[in-house]
Amino acid sequence: MPLPGSGLAENVKLALEALRVSKLRSSLTILGVVIGVATVMTMAAMVQGIRDQIVTTIEVAGPTTFYVLKKFSQTPLNPDNLPKDVRIRPDLTEAEVARIRLLPEIGYASLWAQTLARIEADGVRTQGMAIMGADDGFTLIQGGELVAGRWFTRGEITAGAPVVVLQENTARSMFGQERLLGQRVQIGGRVLEVIGLWAEPGNIFAPPGQSVGAVVPFRFMDRSYTIDRTNALFIPVKPRAGVRVADAQGAVEMALRESRRLRPGDGNTFDLVTQDQILDTFNSLTSVFFLVMIVLSGVALLVGGIGVMAIMTVSVTSRTREIGVRKALGATRRDILIQFLVEASTLTGIGGVIGILVGLVFGRVAAVALDIDAPVPVTLTVIAVVVSVGIGIVFGMIPARRAARLDPIEALRYE
Repeated sequence: MPLPGSGLAENVKLALEALRVSKLRSSLTILGVVIGVATVMTMAAMVQGIRDQIVTTIEVAGPTTFYVLKKFSQTPLNPDNLPKDVRIRPDLTEAEVARIRLLPEIGYASLWAQTLARIEADGVRTQGMAIMGADDGFTLIQGGELVAGRWFTRGEITAGAPVVVLQENTARSMFGQERLLGQRVQIGGRVLEVIGLWAEPGNIFAPPGQSVGAVVPFRFMDRSYTIDRTNALFIPVKPRAGVRVADAQGAVEMALRESRRLRPGDGNTFDLVTQDQILDTFNSLTSVFFLVMIVLSGVALLVGGIGVMAIMTVSVTSRTREIGVRKALGATRRDILIQFLVEASTLTGIGGVIGILVGLVFGRVAAVALDIDAPVPVTLTVIAVVVSVGIGIVFGMIPARRAARLDPIEALRYE
C-alpha cells in the first residue's frame, strides 16, 4: 500500500490543501508570478502585433521600394540643433527628383513631405494627424485604394492647388455619411476642397495620433506649411520592372553625386534607405524594448520566487510534526522532497496560468486601443508555464531539502 502523499496526484492534492489553509500568503506569492508572466505576455503580444503591421506595410510598398533622405537616423533629429555633418548637407529638391525620373532604371520617383496638423470642418476638429504632401502615385508606395472621387490632376500637382484627398475614416468621423466630395475643410488653418477619399490598407501601421489623415499636393504643402526638411522630406523610389534594387540604387546614387558635384573622395551628402534597413532599425528598437520588458518581468518573477521560498520555509516549520509522522510511517527523504517541490511548483504553476490569462486579456485590450492585430504568442505561452513551474522548483528546493533532512524523532517531538 503506498504511503500517503507518495503519488504525484496525491502530492498535488496535498499542495492544494496547503494553499487553501494559507490563503493570504499563497495569494501574495502567486501575485508576484502573475505580474511577471502577465507583463511578458502583454508586451510580447503588443510588440509582435506592431512588428507584423510594419512588415505588412513594407510588403504593401513592395520590397523594391527605397528612399532618399537628407539624413537617415533611428531617432528624429532636432531641426534647431542639427549636428554639423547634417547641417552642411543640402536639402532634397524637385530638380533632383526630375533627374532621378529620367534614369532608365527608375519607374517612379517623387518628392514627398509630412507635417502634423489638425483637420477642421463644420465645428468638428480632429487631433493632430499626419498630413502627407505627395502626388497621384501615393497608393503606389503607401497602398490602399481610392474609394470615392479622384486623385490630383497633373495641373493641380504642378500648381500646388488647395485640394485634398481625405483618409476615409477621418472624413466619415467629420461629415458622417453625407456627400463629402466638394466639401471644404481647414488643415492647419488653410482651406482646401475635398476631391477624394482614400482607404488605408487594413493593417497599415500608424502610431496613435500619427495616422495619415489627408494627402495634399506636395507643392501646396511646401508653400503653405513649415516642413522639417531633415526628418520629414524624402524621395520614394521604385525601380522599373525587371531592374534590381541594387542597380537602381547605384544609378540614383551616381545621379545625385553628379548633381551635387561631389568628387570621388567625397562622402555622400544624402542617404539611401531600403525597406530592409527600416525593418532592421525597428527590430533593433524592439529588441531593446524586449530586453527592458524581460528585466522588469524577471524582477517580478524573482520577487514571486522569493515569496515561494519564504512560504515554503514557513510551511515546513508549521508542518514539522506531519513530516515526522510520514517519516515514521516509512516515507523516504525523496518522498518528502518531492512533496514540497510539487507544492512549490503548484503554487507558481497556478500563478503562471493566471498570469497568462491576464496577459492575454491586457494584450487584447492594448491591441484594440492601438488598432493593431496582436496575435496570441503561443510559444511564449508554453515558455511562461514552464518558467513559472521552474521557479517553484528552484526556489522551493531549499525548504524542500530542509524538510527532507528533518530527523523523524525530533520532528515528532516538535510542538
